[in-house]
Amino acid sequence: MNAVVNRAIEVLSAGGLILYPTDTVWGIGCDATNEAAVQKIFALKQRADSKSLIILLPDVKSVFNYVANPLPDLVGLLNTFDRPTTVIYPQAVGLAGNAIHSDGTVAIRVTADAFCKTLLKRYKKPIVSTSANVSGKPTPQVFTDIEEHIKKGVDYIAEYRQEETTIHAPSRIIRWLEDGSIVVIRP
Repeated sequence: MNAVVNRAIEVLSAGGLILYPTDTVWGIGCDATNEAAVQKIFALKQRADSKSLIILLPDVKSVFNYVANPLPDLVGLLNTFDRPTTVIYPQAVGLAGNAIHSDGTVAIRVTADAFCKTLLKRYKKPIVSTSANVSGKPTPQVFTDIEEHIKKGVDYIAEYRQEETTIHAPSRIIRWLEDGSIVVIRP
């Protein structure tokens, strides 16, 4: 795994795109603080840049670096999740402008996946995690389902867990409103 992480870090540091396994589905990733890299993802996915992207972080405390006014019970709530959950937070900071929704929100998932945690901790920056498909097409369930167009459009494909056949669902998505209430976007 270390060689794969090292190579992914080289590509991310150079503003490139990676294709990598996550705790949900295979993702296309880049440095979430690099606007040019984020734009490459929108182009590869043929996705309108007005749509949001999910940002991966290695741990709960990292969320405080990218959300201006996190609610006081943030740590408690995030520690209650029993499956991969993406939270939409108001008032994003410290990320590429095109990685933030036009209303200033950001979708963040704290990963439990060992590979992703290692990559994120060693890279020391947030990484975009968007499904490895062209916008509007079905999300690939396993690595072998990913279209050649996507595979050829990235700078590095992680040589890790490609043979897995276990199907993982995309993350649950919730919006955490400034009043502390939660709205479920995707169950």
